[in-house]
Amino acid sequence: MSPTRLLIPLALALLSACATQSTHNVTVEKQSECPVQLNSGQNLILTLPSNPTTGYRWAIQDSAGGVLRALSPEVYSNPEDAGVVGSAGLSTWRFQAFATGTGRLRLTYSQPWAPEVPAVKTFDCAIAVN
Repeated sequence: MSPTRLLIPLALALLSACATQSTHNVTVEKQSECPVQLNSGQNLILTLPSNPTTGYRWAIQDSAGGVLRALSPEVYSNPEDAGVVGSAGLSTWRFQAFATGTGRLRLTYSQPWAPEVPAVKTFDCAIAVN
């Protein structure tokens, strides 16, 4: 077998590995996991504890729009006690890094109908994209 025939599958395998690495997901579940460093094309999955039955909701104040784009709206799930009314769950957002630079992903947890009341929780994460 010629060396060229051996190099083609190896080259394809390396290209595949590079493509997979550049688009793998980065998951953030708490403030202590910030700041976040991403490569252009990588997805950021943000998952925060939430309980909309209490009237509190996460609201995006700054989406790091210069470097991130939203891939989906907030998705709420109740993984622990599925089917139990009023139990806490998780709110999840998906973003994709699309431009080199920096930004901040900021969210507040409050009751939307009471804007004069300070947020009970905040999430503020510096984002850097290479």
